[in-house]
Amino acid sequence: MFNFFRHLRSLISILSLPRNERRLIFYSEGKNYWAHLGGLVEETLLQSDIPVCYISSSSDDPGLQLEHENYQSFEIDDGFIRDWLFANIDTDVMVMTMPDLHQYQVKKSKFDVHYVYVQHSLVSMHMVYRPGAFDHYNTIFCAGPHHVKEMRAIEAQNGLPEKNLVEHGYARLDAIIEQRKLQPDTAKDVDAPAHILIAPSWGDNGTIENGIGAKIVDELLAREYRVTLRPHPQTVKFAGHQIEKILAKHRANPLFDYEDNVAGQASLHSSDLMICDWSGAALDYALGLKKPVLFVDVPRKVNDPGYEKLLIEPIESSIRESIGIVVPADFDSLPIEECLQVGKNEFDMDSFVFNVGESDKVGAQTLLEMLR
Repeated sequence: MFNFFRHLRSLISILSLPRNERRLIFYSEGKNYWAHLGGLVEETLLQSDIPVCYISSSSDDPGLQLEHENYQSFEIDDGFIRDWLFANIDTDVMVMTMPDLHQYQVKKSKFDVHYVYVQHSLVSMHMVYRPGAFDHYNTIFCAGPHHVKEMRAIEAQNGLPEKNLVEHGYARLDAIIEQRKLQPDTAKDVDAPAHILIAPSWGDNGTIENGIGAKIVDELLAREYRVTLRPHPQTVKFAGHQIEKILAKHRANPLFDYEDNVAGQASLHSSDLMICDWSGAALDYALGLKKPVLFVDVPRKVNDPGYEKLLIEPIESSIRESIGIVVPADFDSLPIEECLQVGKNEFDMDSFVFNVGESDKVGAQTLLEMLR
């Protein structure tokens, strides 16, 4: 009840702002999305004196700690208060990473608001997302050429008017590349075990949900590899019992680490290989760090059963064998050493992702042009 009234006070504070102080609003579902929105917020503040309003549904969102004379942040719930606010907010531009706007409980405002969608993954837009996930957005910030191609095909197939598609880029990848440059160039001890990062997607067929994750951890530790388990937040939320089984068995093992902050980068840089399934994290890892990925071939994560009608193979499928090795879900043994020998891939990132290293600047300029 205390939180309800606290969030209600935030709602009143937002609505009490002078209209010119809430022309631009960013909404975040939680701390893990600051990696995708934070740079846009900071660049917008750097490039202009336009007030920025930031709303989050997570008390530990780093965006709530940012201080700037033209910036105000608010915490609200992810239920009734948020839904009422969305339906009644009067603003010019609202920026989000949340698909399915106006399809379920979160509705568009009764006022004329321009909605901007920012990608929170490099994966394609037509298999892992539900039908109509982006129909109610006015502008889509596209991470790469595949997003432009897919969105135009979705519009044509469904007879939808063309949206404003922006060649934006992908802030998460930019941050990984920048951090990679700052890593100390130290040689690894020849006797040190390889470090394997397990970072799968979530869902009924996910590697952790279906029990394969436990099998993977068992095998890797038995072979004396260093292991970091980094589950998706939705896996923690909906399949926590599977994670608890793994932790109960291995948390005392000095070779085992558990990481519940997917926004952090430490394990990405310290590991030698990622084990994944259909998660977009694999693309971040392979493109940003040039490291190999071992894919466990569980059933595809399909939220749009009609995705094949688009006749475009999702990038998370088409790129797999170029950045690592694919093994069947009923594997007998994982080919870790073979996958490690794959080594660095030499993809031309500019052909996959727009504005590498410059996405926040480009995005901020685009938002400011909308407001001007």
